[in-house]
Amino acid sequence: MKGKVAIVTGGASGIGFAIVESLAQAGVNCVIADMDVSGGERAVAKLQEAGFTTLFVKTNVSSPDDVRHLVDAAVEKFGRLDILVNNAGLQFVAPVVEFPEERWNLLIGVMLTGTFLCCKYSLPHMIKQKWGRIINISSLHGKVASPFKVAYISAKHGVLGLTKVVALEQAENNITCNAICPAYVRTPLVEKQIADQARANGISEEDVVQKIMLQPAAIKRLLEPSEVASLVKYLCTDEAAGITGTALDIDLGWTAR
Repeated sequence: MKGKVAIVTGGASGIGFAIVESLAQAGVNCVIADMDVSGGERAVAKLQEAGFTTLFVKTNVSSPDDVRHLVDAAVEKFGRLDILVNNAGLQFVAPVVEFPEERWNLLIGVMLTGTFLCCKYSLPHMIKQKWGRIINISSLHGKVASPFKVAYISAKHGVLGLTKVVALEQAENNITCNAICPAYVRTPLVEKQIADQARANGISEEDVVQKIMLQPAAIKRLLEPSEVASLVKYLCTDEAAGITGTALDIDLGWTAR
C-alpha cells in the first residue's frame, strides 16, 4: 500500500485516528477530514512527529461543497486518491416520539448522506486509475436494533445498502466497497455514554458495560479502536481484492445467538 492516498472522515480521534495511524504505518498518505479543527491539528502534528506525511481538511461531510473541497485538496496535495474510509459519526438518544427532527436530519446527514457524498466525489478518481478501496464504518446497529437510537440505527442500516450498491456498480473498475460493523468500541463517545448511563441508572460504569451494553455479547469487553483499524487495513490490501459488498462483523459474538 506504500504511496497510496487515503481520506479518513472523522479521522481526528477515536476509531478514525486509529485507522489513520494504521494506514500511515503501512506507507499510505492520509488526509484527515473532521469538524474538530483543534483535534485535527493535534492529529496531524502527532503523525508528522512520527515522520508521516498527512493533511487535515475541516469538513462537514453532509455538505456537498465541503466534500468536493476535501477530495480536491487530497488530489492536489498527493496527486491521486486510492482509499476512502467513511467513519464520521455521532449519537443522540431519545424515544421516536420525542426525537427532535433537527437531530434526525443531523445524524442522517452526517452518517448516511455524508457517506454517499464522499463516495460520489471520490469514485471518479478511483475509476480513472482502475483501482480503489472504500470502507464504510457501519455498526453492529447496522444489523440489529436497540431502543432510543432511531436515527443512528436508521443511518447505519442505510450504509449497508449503499455499500452493496457501490460494490455492484464498481466491480468492473477494480474498486471494492465493504462495511465494517463493530460492537461498542472504547472511544470518547462511548465512554461518555457509559458515564451518562451510570448516572441515570445509579450503577457503576463497570455494571453499565457488563450488564447493559454487553449483555447480549459472548465476549464481555469493549473493542479497541486498533481492532477496527486492523480490519480496515486488511481490506485495503490486494489480498482482500475478492471481498466486496459485504458487511464484516467485529461484534464480540453479539449476533451469533
